[in-house]
Amino acid sequence: MIFIQGNQYQYIEHPAIGGKAKNLLKLGQSGVLVPKWAVLPADFLAEVFKHVSSIEHTKDVLHAIDRYVFPPVVHAELNELFADVTYLAVRSSALEEDGRQHSFAGQFESYLYVKKEQVLDRIKDVWRSVFSERVLSYRQANHLGPSLGIGVIVQEMVDADAAGVAFGMNPANGHRKEKLISAVFGVGEGLVSGELEADNYIIANGRLDRQTVRKKQQLILNPDGTGGTVFVDVPRINQNDQAISDGVIWELDRLLSKLRKAFGLHQDVEFAVKDDNLYILQTRPITGLSKLPDPTSEYIVWDNSNIVESYPGVTTPLTFSFINQSYETAYKMFVSILGVDEQTIHRHQRVFANMLGFINGRVYYNLRSWYHLLAMLPGYSLNARFMEQMMGVKESFDVPESYLLPKGKAWRRILKMLLKMYGHFRTLPKQRIAFKNLLDRTIDKYKKIDFQSKDANELMNLYLHFERTLLHQWKAPLLNDFFAMIWFGLLQKRCEEYTKENHPNIHNDLLCGSADIISTQPIHRSVEMATYISDTPYLKQVFLRETPEDIWQFLLYDHLPESKKTMQMIQQYITDFGERCVGELKLETISYTQDPSRFVQVLKSYVESGITTAKTSNQIEEKLRTDAEAVMKKALRYKPFRKWIFKKTLKRTRGLVSARENLRYERTRGFGMVREIFTYIGKRFHEEDILEFDRDIFFLSKEEIFAYIEGRSLTTDLKSLVAVRKEEHERFQQMPMPSERIGTHGVVYQSNDFYSKSKIEIIESDLKGIGCCPGQVKARARVVHHPNEIDSLDGDILVTTSTDPGWVTLFPSAGAIIVERGSLLSHSAIVSREMGIPCIVSVTGLLSRVKTGDWIEMDGSTGEIKILEEEQESHQHG
Repeated sequence: MIFIQGNQYQYIEHPAIGGKAKNLLKLGQSGVLVPKWAVLPADFLAEVFKHVSSIEHTKDVLHAIDRYVFPPVVHAELNELFADVTYLAVRSSALEEDGRQHSFAGQFESYLYVKKEQVLDRIKDVWRSVFSERVLSYRQANHLGPSLGIGVIVQEMVDADAAGVAFGMNPANGHRKEKLISAVFGVGEGLVSGELEADNYIIANGRLDRQTVRKKQQLILNPDGTGGTVFVDVPRINQNDQAISDGVIWELDRLLSKLRKAFGLHQDVEFAVKDDNLYILQTRPITGLSKLPDPTSEYIVWDNSNIVESYPGVTTPLTFSFINQSYETAYKMFVSILGVDEQTIHRHQRVFANMLGFINGRVYYNLRSWYHLLAMLPGYSLNARFMEQMMGVKESFDVPESYLLPKGKAWRRILKMLLKMYGHFRTLPKQRIAFKNLLDRTIDKYKKIDFQSKDANELMNLYLHFERTLLHQWKAPLLNDFFAMIWFGLLQKRCEEYTKENHPNIHNDLLCGSADIISTQPIHRSVEMATYISDTPYLKQVFLRETPEDIWQFLLYDHLPESKKTMQMIQQYITDFGERCVGELKLETISYTQDPSRFVQVLKSYVESGITTAKTSNQIEEKLRTDAEAVMKKALRYKPFRKWIFKKTLKRTRGLVSARENLRYERTRGFGMVREIFTYIGKRFHEEDILEFDRDIFFLSKEEIFAYIEGRSLTTDLKSLVAVRKEEHERFQQMPMPSERIGTHGVVYQSNDFYSKSKIEIIESDLKGIGCCPGQVKARARVVHHPNEIDSLDGDILVTTSTDPGWVTLFPSAGAIIVERGSLLSHSAIVSREMGIPCIVSVTGLLSRVKTGDWIEMDGSTGEIKILEEEQESHQHG
């Protein structure tokens, strides 16, 4: 036998029959009614070319097909197999066709209502279509190599009253629990080609939604007796009828469920109906399923508008695994402080375990988890909308019933929480001091340890002790952040009330000039050193001419008093602020402590740019504060009680905001010690040939590292695991940055679009953000993605996505600062105010609208930004 028949199930895995034929055999095995069919295997086409001496070009291939004469046995088999059949369908069954990844839908030729004497000619036509431009383009678009061959199916033609396609899930919207059936009168080719309008029937949860249309035409057998099809008008009286009956629809519903179970995949089925009998013509998996999120599955909104300041760019697995656990532990502690009982915390363990997400290597907040955490707090069930407004939650999520308390119980919990919080607030200054003392003692103790002499097991135990000592004592920073948010909000509200909203940013200005904020000290100290170097001629020449590495070596070995003094200043700076650098909370970051030449590069850039104390000292923050206080004094004249309340609020807010920045630096110091420990574990792993390079340690999670040390590792070949992670890390770095706010359904890493702007308000008019430090500036924009890209801004406006404390080295040379992300309490806002540099944060669409070289005008008071196209053009022409 040359043809393989539809009941010869032993050939189901035969590669030469092609994808479509394999699926037809599976249908037969499943007991589905399929019209009689047979397949001419792909290896028959190979036989056609066997006697051709050289086939190098498409025209040679087509010529060989044209010249080929089928042997008599092929005619005989066709006549025997389809003795009682008048018309046949001839279809392709390519080896890669109708697979899970590629359907090749409509790429190869198909023929309907073919007479038996025409079948062999149509088989040749299907063969020719393998070498068509259309198929070649499809293969190139899908990165497929040369054709693997094609089988050809010959099938009894059903003279259909109606036909269509049925999908095991809705491919239009990704709904996995909906089935979609489309049908037309006549044969289905008019539907597949898109030339006919079709009825759509959607089945979901046992309900049928009929979406019928007026069907003016149908495709039927050409009545002239030559075979083929022709479009004819549907009788007017029947045009609005359903193409198929409800009975057939429900039969298809059952069949699709059955086929999903049999094939293990949702199916795309072509069917025909004759005299209310349902025939299945072919089936294939629904392709592109991985690109369709399921709108009915769990919905999450991801947001990194604030956390990007702490974890800019692509982050390594070690950092994410460390901070993920830190957030989980910290917020369990936080809700416990606020009165949530241990049983509730334990019951909702998954909420705390999913505070963060890792989207294309970048850290995001999982707002669903944050919202559910919010709902655990006493008082949520009494006034949910107020809580949402206070937290700035724009997306409402369904809150599990188990989170909600009866109102009577909620009131008791609120009272208990308020009493506890009052107690914590009264003792917060003492708690901050105790926390800082504990941190100082622990870090001093760890700095005396010779990590180089420790093996991996000892280093792991040192980390675990450090974690137990500090991570579980993080109460003071958490409470301070909470109270800072509340008092900052109260200050803003009272300023708006007392000034009748005539001074929208006055609460900001009142916070300027806080000399106790540690964030500004690195800048002042750096500028002082740069000034000393610039005032010492021979040192200035060294800093101007040499590389940072050579400067460091020079200072180490030069015995002149000026060099020694400079070295002492640098070493003292590194002792005090060695961990305050770009990406300081990312464990993979190389800090100034680890490589002092990186700080020398900062000083070198200041010397080159002429940044000195005389040029940067400016009292704008003092003026802002004094002017704001004068406005409030005038507004509160003759209102002693309000004045007393306002002074109390301002004093509390200033203290909490300053402490917030200072406690952030304590966190940086803690992270610096964790960085040091894991860096040395990497050195040990490299020495023992567990890892190829010592810094490969950052591409493993904390749990993977400890599991390898302790004998619980599921993967012992860490080199291969790291290779996969590094390749992915590199790919993430090459990819564009995902949206700052993303909505996902179901399995997060499957089907969801991380670049969708649907969650972000697109602004077409002038840009606007939150003004943080007043001042009107007109200058060129300089878009900077990383502060190491440039040494100086030369008065240009710094435009970037987000900043962290390491960016401050660029601030003195900036004419102004505009940041896409951030808030009034973000680092850029606080430090720019202290330095008196006009600043705007939280500017939606900033980097998509502003490019390097654009002339812009910005107002740091109102937050307004204008792109000056005319100015730009005049400078270009000039």
